[in-house]
Amino acid sequence: MKTPLIAFAGGGTAGPVTPLLAVAAAVRALRPDARFLWIGTAHGPEGKLVAAAGIPFTAIPAGKLRRYWSWRNFLMPLEVLAGLWQAWRVLGRERPDAVVSAGGFVAVPVILAARLRRIPVHVHQQDLRPTLTNVLTAPRAASVSVAFEKSASDFRRSRPEVTGNPVRPEILAGSVEEARHLWNLESGVPTVLVLGGGTGAAGLNALVRKSLPALTASAHILHVAGPGKTDATVTNPRYRQFDLLTDLLPHAFAVADLVVTRAGLGTLSEIAVLGKPCIIVPMPASHQEENARYFADRGAGIYLDELEVFSKSFADLMLATLADRARLASLGEAMRRMNPPDAADRVATAVLRLVKLSEGK
Repeated sequence: MKTPLIAFAGGGTAGPVTPLLAVAAAVRALRPDARFLWIGTAHGPEGKLVAAAGIPFTAIPAGKLRRYWSWRNFLMPLEVLAGLWQAWRVLGRERPDAVVSAGGFVAVPVILAARLRRIPVHVHQQDLRPTLTNVLTAPRAASVSVAFEKSASDFRRSRPEVTGNPVRPEILAGSVEEARHLWNLESGVPTVLVLGGGTGAAGLNALVRKSLPALTASAHILHVAGPGKTDATVTNPRYRQFDLLTDLLPHAFAVADLVVTRAGLGTLSEIAVLGKPCIIVPMPASHQEENARYFADRGAGIYLDELEVFSKSFADLMLATLADRARLASLGEAMRRMNPPDAADRVATAVLRLVKLSEGK
């Protein structure tokens, strides 16, 4: 039997990356002989995340259509063409059996090149609102999966499979004791984990830092600020900040009594599998608002509008939530119901069906 090679395409932010890493782990469990290749962007967080997973990485140009006025939109067609040429070359050299994407503009040239090379493609839609990338590429895919039943109607012509959203198995392997040792956390003091997304969130970062005097009087704060967005001038014995957490993130999740997060579905899905109570602060005027509303309406998180909250009310909400053990338990249980734990296996099985078809050619 031929050793399968699967190419993953995604990046620019961590959103399209974490579910694909989960799929890679699930594929490896089902086909231990499988090999992987990742095609992403040069400047996104995916390079570090993929390297931590031991997957070979190649960067190509990625055109991005900005839904606001920007002179860079005029360069987008040229960037897509440059990415298409490089993706064509990479896929021709490596000859993968399948290409898998969960969105991100870098996936567009990769999937177009895969179609030209007659390589089957699987597209996964994780957000409730279909991403422009997936709207463009799903009609060219051999198979499509969606995280939520609500999203299936958006890809009706592609006959999508409802799988849930894949979560990396290592997320479940965190240790409270290891976290306390790593970051010198005091026993008996609650811990809040703040996740600003793979590229960071300036508004959320500022809100956290302004709230630190009140927050750290009662809690430890572990703050993932984003690459290059830590602030060395902000110090507090109960405050730890990081660019990114890769292999240490499971420990941060394990010790967290409460998570404050953006509303990317990759992160929300990990929080769901762990059953962690959370406050969801979506990126303003983005698809994340729909994600956050969907979870909050089902009791799986507290929705917070970044543009309408001030540091005092932010701190008051966090501290009141931490003090209400019944509410924390209710939020955690509702969150656990939001994502099936075997989603990665379901998507991996769909991908391996494409590999089997490719092997049979």
